[in-house]
Amino acid sequence: MPHALLIDDDPGSLRALAEWVEQEGFQVQTAETLEQARAALLSHEPDLAIIDLYLPDGTGLELLDDLKESPHIQVLVVTGQGSINSAVEAMRGGAVDYLTKPIEPPRLRRILMGVQKSLELRREIDALRGELRSLGRFGEILGGSQSMQTIYDQIERVAPTDTTVLITGETGTGKEVAARTIHRLSLRASKAFLPINCGAMPPNLIESEIFGHERGSFTGAEGRRQGIFERADGGTLFLDEITEMPLELQVKLLRVLETGEVTRIGGSASQKVDVRVISATNRAPNEAVASGKLREDLLYRLNVFPLELPPLRNRGEDVRLLAQGFLDELNRRSGTSKRMTDPAYDRLRHHLWPGNVRELKNVVERAFIMALEEIGPDDVPIGPRRHGAPEGENLTFEVGTSLEQSEKALIIATLKHHEGNKREAAKVLGVSLKTLYNRLKDYGNEEEEEAARPDSARAGS
Repeated sequence: MPHALLIDDDPGSLRALAEWVEQEGFQVQTAETLEQARAALLSHEPDLAIIDLYLPDGTGLELLDDLKESPHIQVLVVTGQGSINSAVEAMRGGAVDYLTKPIEPPRLRRILMGVQKSLELRREIDALRGELRSLGRFGEILGGSQSMQTIYDQIERVAPTDTTVLITGETGTGKEVAARTIHRLSLRASKAFLPINCGAMPPNLIESEIFGHERGSFTGAEGRRQGIFERADGGTLFLDEITEMPLELQVKLLRVLETGEVTRIGGSASQKVDVRVISATNRAPNEAVASGKLREDLLYRLNVFPLELPPLRNRGEDVRLLAQGFLDELNRRSGTSKRMTDPAYDRLRHHLWPGNVRELKNVVERAFIMALEEIGPDDVPIGPRRHGAPEGENLTFEVGTSLEQSEKALIIATLKHHEGNKREAAKVLGVSLKTLYNRLKDYGNEEEEEAARPDSARAGS
């Protein structure tokens, strides 16, 4: 049960405040002077302190200075109607909010609910931090490498805010998992987390899916439909592959982000929405702007807090940790106890993983199916010999190669590695088939246009 320290020199007001706070699930301790409050703080450090600004032996601002050594204690200040400036000064000194006398129970209740959510969030983050130290795990994310610990620190800082986040990184690095973790650690965690892949839907459908539509607004619109912004109200919306969103829809998205209002297709009235937006792309954002794939003003609005996920090849022993985690989950679901040998782990560790974590997960699942009890190196389906190429084909890039150029080379090499099978290449790369076609179309030379044709039109595909 959270603990609250209430400080007020009016015994009647203090009793009423204590009753209200206890009703909201807090254990309460009271004090009528600064001296009593300081003694109470020495005996038990509270989660919340509610302080009257004017006390017989000083002011609540003096106690705020004492509390700076305990930054996790959340402070509310209480003041009379004519002392709002003092309340503002108190908030600059570290108070999270203020109440004016006479205190209105509904406002107090809303503030206390927010404090409780913040306390729950802090406990969740503390638990995750301990979990990371002992197991190399942060919620759904696995990894103990230094690069991932940096990501965890960034997630901790941004999660409790409503700031928009742009997650970048190669295909398959776990951008949606990172977005879910941010949502889980936010004050919106009890509300919906709704993902949408902007590269996997036709333009007419994605507009309806995001913004909703009114009955009769287009052929087939037989009834009113709420868009994903309305369905995510109070929660988090994850826009994956944001650079694949048509430019005309990017304009509408920008307007929603700036106004907090959404208008359905065919409608005239706007709807207020309270949604946090997290977006993601495997393109370099600035290069997407330069190539006309992403509006620059939208990028500024989405990229308030950038989060760049590292590729698996740069995460060292995380490969083994991830593989073991995937294997444990498969064993749990199947009621088995299969294990992977050290030579099999070595085979995984020396692969460059162009499809990153998603490719590793697929490989472990296939190895799990192929093996009877023990997974050996021959059960690990990576690096087959093709057309005389050495086992475990690799790509190398010079320092200074742009993400756009390296992505292009990776896509073409992966497609060739899978003998033109675009479905298999898209699966390994961790993108939708439509996104792969769009990328190949962007590249434009004859070889890539040939590769972009439907599989049914290619002999032997």
